[in-house]
Formats: sequence, structure tokens, C-alpha cells
Amino acid sequence: MTDPQPALRRSIGLVPLIIYGVGVTVGAGIYVLVGVTAGLSGPLAPLSFLLAALIAAPSAFAFAELSARLPRSAGEALYVLEAFGSLRLSQIVGLTVVFVGVVSSATVTNGAAGYISEIMNLPDWLAKLLFIATLGAIAMWGVVQSVVVTVILTIIELGGLLLIIGFGMWNIGNPDLLHWPAWSLPLNGSGASAVMAGVLTGTLVAFFAFIGFEDLVNMAEEVRDPERVMPRAITWTLIVTTLLYIAVVTIAINVVPPAELATSDAPLALVFERASGHTAAGFAGIAVLATVNTVLVQIIMASRVLYGMVGSGAMPAIFGRINARTQTPVIATGVVIAIVLLLAIVFPLAGLARTTTFIALSIFTIVNLALWRIKQRDKSTPSHFTVPIWVPVSGAFLSAAILLFEIVQLAG
Repeated sequence: MTDPQPALRRSIGLVPLIIYGVGVTVGAGIYVLVGVTAGLSGPLAPLSFLLAALIAAPSAFAFAELSARLPRSAGEALYVLEAFGSLRLSQIVGLTVVFVGVVSSATVTNGAAGYISEIMNLPDWLAKLLFIATLGAIAMWGVVQSVVVTVILTIIELGGLLLIIGFGMWNIGNPDLLHWPAWSLPLNGSGASAVMAGVLTGTLVAFFAFIGFEDLVNMAEEVRDPERVMPRAITWTLIVTTLLYIAVVTIAINVVPPAELATSDAPLALVFERASGHTAAGFAGIAVLATVNTVLVQIIMASRVLYGMVGSGAMPAIFGRINARTQTPVIATGVVIAIVLLLAIVFPLAGLARTTTFIALSIFTIVNLALWRIKQRDKSTPSHFTVPIWVPVSGAFLSAAILLFEIVQLAG
């Protein structure tokens, strides 16, 4: 008689899951996107982030209901299988989610390796190997340990943003630092049209900073009481990140002129230096830790998708093996680590970040349609969390519209 297959450990509560969600959503992106968005939207950059949050909200709430209805790993792939009954489409969606995770991890690893090489004087390939091997070991060690590391890194990462907000608020009103000429914006005619075009383009860029909350659904089998906890964690993740983004970008454009922010490779380091009067070297270290957090979370997410797809027959059984001691999917995690390392060392990944965003928007569209289909077929109301049917419809429309706009811009 064979021993029963170990299960994933249900050990994550609401607060750690919210911190995990904020960490994966904030990631390394906001440390760069503030400058890009400010360059496009000027003094109305906070409006761009608010609009981006409103666009992301329907999809976030759709994921929240689906995570309560079907609280299992391989979230997106499972939702599509449940809605459309197509194993092939489920496989495509699941593997696409994994692809987004590994390519994002490899892209961020390339950036982190540059800092590591400078600090430790290592060859680029060795820096990447040590970086991925360390994070892979943490991911295999156990979900509790991984989440603890993620929580610590997220607190440091958010601490950097709070430093920006704190020093910025201290200096608000300083005539030598105030650079928010909103009163000079044209309010009518072609000037107003140009301003609004900039705000809308900035909104598309800012939207990228909200991608990440969907990764939470792949942790469902390691969460206590997921039917109640998952929707709350996704909702609070969106609320916290929105407030943080708006506060940070408001401070940033008050301290540094938007045009100058747009030309900086490290815009928040520049804001910190200008507002605090201190060197930005320590703040740059915080940005490096943000990259560590991003890669660790993506490795965990991608491995859980591969593991979860085994249950529906969408992946070979070997990916479902759980280590009895660590209670983590070691085979799935090892495969993800190997692919990330291969991509980081062998392939030039410039420009793939935009590709992953296209794919993420496609997944958002399909997942929203999946919830619409499920709600059309099943008229019963979930006991823990539900949204009106117009929410997934609007989420699908908005995601598809942004995707189409981006494709048209790229083609033009």
C-alpha cells in the first residue's frame, strides 16, 4: 500500500497574504513607472494612476469571486476549464501564465545581476546563477519561509515608498522644490485635448503597475479558509497599492519636475535625493531588494500553476509531486528555476516586458469571460463573495480595449 500524496500546507492568513499581494503588485515596476507616467501625463500623473486603478478594478473583483468559487492552484487555467470545458484552452492559458512568470523573472534577473556584479565583482553569468539558485532554494524550502522572506522584502520595499512620501510631505510647500504647475494647464481647445491624450497614454503605462494581484489566486491551496480570505486579500491589495501609487507620484511631481523625472533611469532615487538631501545609494539598494521580491514571487506563482494543472490532467503527474518534508512542489519549482536561469543567461530579453503585458491583458480578458460564462450557467450565489454580472463584462471589455490600443500603437 502506497503512502498518500502529501498536500500543500495551508498556513497563510489574511495579513501575510495582503502583504504578499502588495509585494508582487508593487514589485520593481513603480520605481521606474513613476518617471515614465510623469513624462506622459505631467502634473496630472496622479489622475493617470487613479484611472488605471479603476480600469484594473473589475478584473480584480472578477478574480476575487473566482478565487472564492474555485479556491485551487492553477487559478486561471482552472477557471477557463470550468467555464468552457476545454482542456486544450486550459493548457494554453496555464502555460501562458507560467511563461509570463518565467520571462518576467528572467528579465528582472538580468537587471539585478548588474548590481550584484558591481558589488561582488563577479562574472555576469555567475551573478545570475547565484541569484536564481538562492531564490530557488528559498522557494523549495517551504511556503511559510518563502512568504516570510517575501513579507520582509515587501516591508523594505514599501519602506522605500514611505520614505519618499515622508520626506516629500515634509518639503511640500518649499518654493525651491514645488514643481506642480497645474494651474498653467490649458483648460480648453487643442491644448486641453493634448493634455487629456497625455493623461490617457499615461494611464496605459500606469496600468502595468497594477498587474500582479492575479498571482494571488495561485496560492489558494496554501491559504487558510480561502473562500473568505482570498477575495479580501485581492481587494485590499488593490486598495493599498492604489493609495500608495497616488501618494508617491503626487510627491514625486511636486519635488522633481515631470520632464526631469521622465529622463531619469532611477526616478524615485532622484526624488529621494532631492527631498531628503541625502545620497540615494541606500535607496538604490532598496530598489535591488524589490527585484529580489519580484523574482521570488514569480517563481512561487509559476510552480503552483504547473502543480495545479496536474489535477485537471493538463500537465504530467510528475509536476504534482510534493516533498513530504517541505510540502512544496519541488519538481515544478525546479523546472521553473531551470527555465528562468536559461532565459536569463542565454537570451537577450529587451522588450519582452511589453510582450508579457500583452499576454497578461489577454489572460484578463479570457478570465473575465470565464466568470461571465460561469455566472450565466450557474445562477446560485456564492456564500462568501460575489459581484454583479456587469463586472466581468466590463473587465473583459476594458482589458480587450487596452490590448487593442497597445497593438495599434505598436503597429503605428
